[in-house]
Amino acid sequence: MSVNLIKLCVGIDDVEQLALAQRARLDAAFAAGVESPELRHVTRNRPKRAQELLDGQGSLYWVIRRVIRVRQRITEFRAVEREDGKPACALILHPDLVRVRPRSFRPFQGWRYLAPTDAPPDLPPGYDMTDPIPELMADELRELGLI
Repeated sequence: MSVNLIKLCVGIDDVEQLALAQRARLDAAFAAGVESPELRHVTRNRPKRAQELLDGQGSLYWVIRRVIRVRQRITEFRAVEREDGKPACALILHPDLVRVRPRSFRPFQGWRYLAPTDAPPDLPPGYDMTDPIPELMADELRELGLI
């Protein structure tokens, strides 16, 4: 059985800002001479269900401003060392951001497992995200169950 991870995307206000931040990280690595830069998210602990994440094409679902908005496929786990010298785990992420049907999600710390049955579905390719309702208002209406 496959499984996913879910994580808060702290300091990011929307999917476009996440895409720009990740692009900047890749560009900086390339400028520093890294031949094949990769996107990675460093976390303190390696998921115990890492094999299920990789076998089932698991993804990291990003919660942006209390709403699950986008996911990235996890391609690998790698043991790394944090800046303070302590061991950590790098989640190597595929660069494609896949938008999902927005769904409210409460705040939490760290990451959590997310069963495929609980994960929001992907939006269709080419889905137009322009919405006449401002994003924050739409989030509040979703929380109230009105949209």
